[in-house]
Amino acid sequence: MVKAVVFDLDNTLVDFMAMKRTAIDAAVTAMIDAGFDLTFDQIKSHIDRIYNEQGIEYQRVFDQLLQEALGRVDYKILSAGIIAYRRAREASLKPYPHATATVIELVKRNIKLAVVSDAPTLEAWLRLSYINFHHFFDVVVTFDDTKERKPSPKPFLTALAKLGVEPQHAIMVGDWAERDMVGAKNVGMQTAFARYGDSFGNQNVVADFILNDIAELLTIIETQRSSAS
Repeated sequence: MVKAVVFDLDNTLVDFMAMKRTAIDAAVTAMIDAGFDLTFDQIKSHIDRIYNEQGIEYQRVFDQLLQEALGRVDYKILSAGIIAYRRAREASLKPYPHATATVIELVKRNIKLAVVSDAPTLEAWLRLSYINFHHFFDVVVTFDDTKERKPSPKPFLTALAKLGVEPQHAIMVGDWAERDMVGAKNVGMQTAFARYGDSFGNQNVVADFILNDIAELLTIIETQRSSAS
């Protein structure tokens, strides 16, 4: 019987990649308006390369972009890009359809909730706060907490210990099969693949359940509770 749900954050609770694309596009446009003398496609390609090299959570992407393109950081262009990025991020970072209702219903059913994310701690909490989910999650485990990324067992075991729940009574919901599903299964958790948030489309998915909509999680939990009673 499920007593706890552990969610991945990006592309599971929020459409992170859609937000990222929107925010970057806004930043590029603003930097060009501020005097950055490259085309939109040239700047976008440069940013994509930096993220590929440094990771999608890299916080100094615009600084590096300007340093490499201009040989210096132009603070007028940098500030324009940062402000446009933040405004677009706030406007576009939203929960997936039915995510809010599903999380609220889980709380009503006294299901314990946690987030396990490879994002930095501050970024994870900022995203949860943007979508007003920070009240629902007391347990948030990030790379900063364990210094290990999924599928390492450490993030999952840390979250379970903080929840006070045995692995067999917890289910992991995530969009990255190789990290979320494999890591959770290796510590004995049930697994639910968030197909609705799959940005890869070509993953080898091995999971106990496949979710085309996050709301389907409620049916899975109710079915197990009915079977156990």
